[in-house]
Amino acid sequence: MVSTLVRPPSAGRAARRWLRAWWHIVHLGALIVAVALTPSTWRRPWRTAIAARVWRGSAPVLPWFGVLSTLISLVIMRIVLVTAQSYGLSQYALEMMVRVLVLELIPLTTALFVAMRVSLPAAVELAQWRERGQLAAARREGVDVMRQEIVPRAVASLFAVLLLAALAGVVCLVLAYVLVHGFTPWGLDRYTRVVGRIFTPVVSLIFVAKTLGFAAAVSLIPIGSALHDRSDERVPSSLELQGLVRMFAAILLIECVSLAGNYI
Repeated sequence: MVSTLVRPPSAGRAARRWLRAWWHIVHLGALIVAVALTPSTWRRPWRTAIAARVWRGSAPVLPWFGVLSTLISLVIMRIVLVTAQSYGLSQYALEMMVRVLVLELIPLTTALFVAMRVSLPAAVELAQWRERGQLAAARREGVDVMRQEIVPRAVASLFAVLLLAALAGVVCLVLAYVLVHGFTPWGLDRYTRVVGRIFTPVVSLIFVAKTLGFAAAVSLIPIGSALHDRSDERVPSSLELQGLVRMFAAILLIECVSLAGNYI
């Protein structure tokens, strides 16, 4: 009896496959962005499809995300404030809270939240349609799949990240003022000086670029993976895992670049 050995793919072949997959994802992402920025995409009926997806992606999660982010921010800020007071560093508590929460944690946690709740389920749905041949059938019937199905999902995820990050950031700034100064207007002068010293033009630019980068990674990479990768019958969740790993890698790279820009 002769046993058949399965040779693992060579490093070069695996690297070429990895680069080819990323090329397809980047190419599809650029195509989605180009179509989304085309004025004709925002005419009827495409505008209605985009608006419906944006509403379904943001409205259901907005209330309880606001409550959850408020509670988590309160807990973290209270820990930071008590720790700073115990070491005699109360004057640095406000700056630390704003830097840790607004600049670093809120964009990251918002992107991961939207990925789990909005973009990954939308990508899985597109992958299932592709595997069943529904996307090809729709194209044969004359349906503009890019404008009708793909772009609305990407825009919904992008909008959800930006909306929830802005909401959490504003809530965090308000809570930081209340915890440090209480319900009084007499601390506004010091508060605005501290926040203004943190959000310099360079830091603000990096913050906006990082948030947009997170939003682009969350909205484009899962959909690109879903429309390019093939599912593995032995691992039913292989498509989700491939998109998730690529998205995490992109988010980690963006976070490292932003940290280097802010603190090096």
